[in-house]
Amino acid sequence: MSTIIHTGIIGFGLSGRVFHAPFIDVLEGFELSKISTTNPKSIRIIEERYPVTAVVPDGKGIIDDPEIDLVIVTSPNEVHFHWAREALLAGKHVVVEKPFTVTVAEADELIEIAKRQNKILTVYHNRRFTSDTKTVKKLLASGLLGEVKDYETHFDRYRPDPRPNGYWREDPRPGSGIFYDLGSHLIDQALYFFGMPQAVTAEICSQRPWAKADDRFDVRLHYPTFTATLKAGMLCRIPGPTYLIHGTKGSYVKYGLDVQEENLDKGAIPNTNDWGREPESIWGTIHTEFEGVKIQGKVESENGDYREYFINLRDAILGKAELAVKPEEARNVIRIIELAFQSSKEKRTLEVS
Repeated sequence: MSTIIHTGIIGFGLSGRVFHAPFIDVLEGFELSKISTTNPKSIRIIEERYPVTAVVPDGKGIIDDPEIDLVIVTSPNEVHFHWAREALLAGKHVVVEKPFTVTVAEADELIEIAKRQNKILTVYHNRRFTSDTKTVKKLLASGLLGEVKDYETHFDRYRPDPRPNGYWREDPRPGSGIFYDLGSHLIDQALYFFGMPQAVTAEICSQRPWAKADDRFDVRLHYPTFTATLKAGMLCRIPGPTYLIHGTKGSYVKYGLDVQEENLDKGAIPNTNDWGREPESIWGTIHTEFEGVKIQGKVESENGDYREYFINLRDAILGKAELAVKPEEARNVIRIIELAFQSSKEKRTLEVS
């Protein structure tokens, strides 16, 4: 392989269009060679934004191309395993959009194939690279809050009506529903901060009368000295805090979402020095004490930057860096998802073995 990583993206829905193609297109070391889609609207967008990128009807046209080095799988969750497995067996490096797979067994098989093939396998847990997560990671490391005693995070939306023309995440299919979709983000963030919990207690349900898949969850990850509460719903006209953290020395509360997704969805190109900078209006608030000095006020958010994920991916493929999001970490997210569904069904707390 040359120093240029020829890349193909399987699927061009929101994920491929917003979270992957813009970065592969602008970052040095990548070439956006192929995208698979049959959607006429998507094809028009690709032809307009990426005129030298070839469009093929399905993932096979990418995987079978000997010039492709990296395959990014952004298909519906239930076929993540299929396309990732085929790409790895064809000798490609692979990025899988979150959630990694539908089951732990599928995740384990992909990890084993990647090791056997000596190829990079990673999962797009992009919320490690948002302004709020980067800020919390730094804040926890600083010790300003002391020992964490309560952690709560929300990913709330207000969508009372069905999506027009159908929407696969709202169908009762493997890997559908809000918990696989948004829960995978919140679980990964908690594991990124604190590691694996000792036990899981979950309530996962459907609140909207027409819903065929889960649309609300309240999941508790039990650690030795505190509980991490992860919540999301589709009937939250007033969303809860993105982060609410209480420690022995102080508290931190943050509302509002990272600005990157909204900007990317509007067609912004991620190539500016102030990329991912949050407005002061949604910076978090801290109330703490340090060496007898009481501190209360806004905490300037770190800049969110999904580019960091792709730069690390490039350098890992070229053998210059350790992979930031390891497949074993993404596999642990799926393990928590499986335990949470079991906990909710059986209405009991389950130990994490």
